[in-house]
Amino acid sequence: MKRQLIQAVVAAMAVAAAPSFAAVSAQEAARLGADLTPLGGEKKGNAEGTIPAWAGGLGTPAAAGFPVYKPGDHRPDPYAGDKPLFTITAANMAQYAGRLTEGQKKLLQQYKSTYKMMVYPTHRSAAVPQRIYDATKRIATTAKLAAGGNGVTGAGEGIPFPIPKEGVEVFWNHILRYRANAVLRHIGQAPVTASGDYTMVKFIDDTYAAYSMPGATSENLNNTILYFIQETIAPARLAGEILLVHETLDQSIENRKAWVYNPGQRRVRRAPNVAFDNPGTNSDNLRTSDQLDMYNGSPQRYDWKLIGKKEMYVPYNSYRLSSDKLKYSDILKKNHINQDQARYELHRVWVVDSTLKPGQNHLYSRRTLYVDEDSWQILAVDCYDRRGALYRVQEGHAMEFYDVPSLWTTLETVMDLSNGRYLALGLQNEEPKGYDFTIQRSAADYQPSQLSRRGVR
Repeated sequence: MKRQLIQAVVAAMAVAAAPSFAAVSAQEAARLGADLTPLGGEKKGNAEGTIPAWAGGLGTPAAAGFPVYKPGDHRPDPYAGDKPLFTITAANMAQYAGRLTEGQKKLLQQYKSTYKMMVYPTHRSAAVPQRIYDATKRIATTAKLAAGGNGVTGAGEGIPFPIPKEGVEVFWNHILRYRANAVLRHIGQAPVTASGDYTMVKFIDDTYAAYSMPGATSENLNNTILYFIQETIAPARLAGEILLVHETLDQSIENRKAWVYNPGQRRVRRAPNVAFDNPGTNSDNLRTSDQLDMYNGSPQRYDWKLIGKKEMYVPYNSYRLSSDKLKYSDILKKNHINQDQARYELHRVWVVDSTLKPGQNHLYSRRTLYVDEDSWQILAVDCYDRRGALYRVQEGHAMEFYDVPSLWTTLETVMDLSNGRYLALGLQNEEPKGYDFTIQRSAADYQPSQLSRRGVR
């Protein structure tokens, strides 16, 4: 045991002492906006023509016949007229196996009579504001990994590693991708039992993305990339709980800071356990704290390996799952969501494997991430237990919020293969307000003193 401890310390010292390098050369950075998209994806389509070329994405569409969108409405589906190309089931999955995640294969096998994947034409709809493209090119030659890969320096606004060389760089691209300047979300979270029953938990999520603000740099962010408040508003027995998080950029200097407001005690206290594999808020132990937004927080407990890029069937352009024409009961079914409402497309994704370091502890010994090349949004994660068996499967049903513009999940699911339960997070179908990207915020709105005021309003 002493020998293992010494080995772990030596390994940690070696990682910490390893030099960090700029992600790309000036020559490589020149490819952004040329043969690569401004965020680093391959601009061209694939040889078969089943993945089209990226042509700018779906930013503020004004084409004739496009559904009219008014702020505050649920966003109309621009691809509502598409028909499925084919459906993958347990019976025919072998012919598509090379483009399926291990989690998808397991779900198809375990729920043979109900789980299917309806594959639609591919639309590369991902787009962000021009200033994010400009910032990505500007910082491509200055962004570096901090000690041990636990942070990023020399960056701001844009994607730090648009041409990644290491797996942990892809992780940071996801963490620092553009979602919005600020957003207020009225959403539901449903922990669904093996029989299909659930009690809806409702949140108000209030987020200010300091890293993505105009002019943000590593030097002026005070090491804080994101401010987040999550208030539980239902059911009544949980209402009034409030969580505040300050997420840090260089976690080798300082880990995230968190506070909670307890309505029973009417007090604010620090919450150091809101991280890693501690249970997510009111999730009935169906997700860990670091599974919100598919993956969040620090990469420090894992070794990261960049497997490469693959063409995979992934959830994409999932407008139907956000529609106000559906009730929650139309979506939430036994063992998994209603797959008739899910949409899958063929996209190129970065595949990254993270394995737990010796001496570290986490519920998941390994996680395989599938990350969209056009947006750096994680679209799927395979989670393995401590014995190395596939345990939980995450899917991020993403859509382009074309009025922002930003590609983000409208629904996240965590499916537990061991007991038939699952969690659905981000539901907005029956919420009149949905996602509001028009709010104005500053860091001053996300201080611990604000929690007490919210709690007694």
